[in-house]
Amino acid sequence: MSKNGGINRSGSDLLDAFADTVLRWPERAAIESPEHTLSYQQLAFSTQRLADRLGDRPGPVAVPATHHPETVVALLGILTAGGTYVPLDPGFPVERQRQMAETAGCRLLVGRGAGAHADQLGLSHVELADDSAARYTATAVTPDDPAYVLFTSGSTGRPKPVQTPRRAISASVASLRELFELGPDDRVLQFASLNWDTCFEEILPTLTAGGRLVFDPDAHSASFPRLLRMVERRGITVLDLPTAFWHELVLHLTEAEAEHEHERGIGTGFGSELPDCIRLVVIGGEAANPARLADWSRLAGSSRIRLLNTYGCTETTLITHAVDLLGPRAPEPGRHWEPAERAPIGRALPHVAELLASDGELLIGGPALATGYPGLPEVTAERFVVRDGQRWFRTGDRAARGQDGVLSPLGRLDHEVKIRGIRVDPAEVEAGIGAHPGVGAAAVTATTLAGRAALVAYVVPRAGGPDPALAAELLLYLRERLPGHLVPSRITVVPDLVRTASGKVDRAASHRLHSAAPR
Repeated sequence: MSKNGGINRSGSDLLDAFADTVLRWPERAAIESPEHTLSYQQLAFSTQRLADRLGDRPGPVAVPATHHPETVVALLGILTAGGTYVPLDPGFPVERQRQMAETAGCRLLVGRGAGAHADQLGLSHVELADDSAARYTATAVTPDDPAYVLFTSGSTGRPKPVQTPRRAISASVASLRELFELGPDDRVLQFASLNWDTCFEEILPTLTAGGRLVFDPDAHSASFPRLLRMVERRGITVLDLPTAFWHELVLHLTEAEAEHEHERGIGTGFGSELPDCIRLVVIGGEAANPARLADWSRLAGSSRIRLLNTYGCTETTLITHAVDLLGPRAPEPGRHWEPAERAPIGRALPHVAELLASDGELLIGGPALATGYPGLPEVTAERFVVRDGQRWFRTGDRAARGQDGVLSPLGRLDHEVKIRGIRVDPAEVEAGIGAHPGVGAAAVTATTLAGRAALVAYVVPRAGGPDPALAAELLLYLRERLPGHLVPSRITVVPDLVRTASGKVDRAASHRLHSAAPR
């Protein structure tokens, strides 16, 4: 085994760092959106006002996680009151949201005009009001108090909660401020879904460094030219992107650059080039495609931008490992990556302890570990283990350490896959499919469709032979019950599945058999 020890360099709560920032730069813009701009002082006031309405230690509080500054106010207000933030994606099926709120133990839902939403979920509504005075009161909290509950994929068909303590998020945010080299002149785009922990990488380091968090609908317009023009217009300095989205952005930029070169100056190319204001691009969520990395390294102007590849798990709180692949902090700032070179996942951050087991599995320790999976003691004991008197999280990822100390990925030890940068257990999708009365058996796996990782399902009807309408019926059934990333891109009805000698469904063999069969 090899081991690297980490030190918790953050000695205070996350909100202490935010309060210091408010005192230092009260009039600076904290959040910018098309509707309005909030100064740090205004943000702190709104946060305290919500905390007053919630009362001392309100417990887990649900929040409709939309791309709006009020979601940030809700997050900070809940933490200020000593509560636990529980984001719910309004785009999820209502029953899924109800399961998440119930599993987390929520009694309250915070949101402007969200009374009907709260009623749907059986929760009491707390309005985000503008007309109440705020009393400056401090709720006593401890590092072990929960900060938020998020959900990952599990094998039961129900949302699997992960509870993260304040100690963990405070330690991680302190490291990320240094890693990103954030300061008051930075403008960070809020891009990630506010239902996933990546959004905390954007929000919390920025608002504890005096930077400006920028909301803009063009970030989610599905148009790369509009996105790039907005980045230029808003003066965005930092982009934190899912690797899968970055792959598509690189393709757009590469094709636009080739077309521009072909036209030799006809047109300006505006909206198809890397804006000069960008200094840092953070990617993470899945392995970087070597071909896209090679393309990026050959783009005009890419060598001046830090391209930071990151790794982390929900259970280990945001980023635990990072490495500069290109740009001024990289060992070779302007190198051209080859299309077959795989990107490393990096070195452990200062607050992280790491362990490589004899089978190559990467274990993470240190102050940023989650408390565990509430209500699931057996699953918690399986993934959070104690070795040599220290608590570790088993990531399920295999890695190898190079001579320079940088880790490189070697694949998974289990069957989990990444879809849109989100960890997915195929067993959860199989459980959802199996709940349909017309299904006898199902196998779900991941494959590549149109250049993207996607789920595919093979389904055996319960009785009565092939049913040509079952696949379409199942898609509708699943869309009403599961989040989009858990709904297969393709469902194929088959006569049987391949099984192992012990009688278990062999997902890989079933995929090989039926994906090659004519349809």
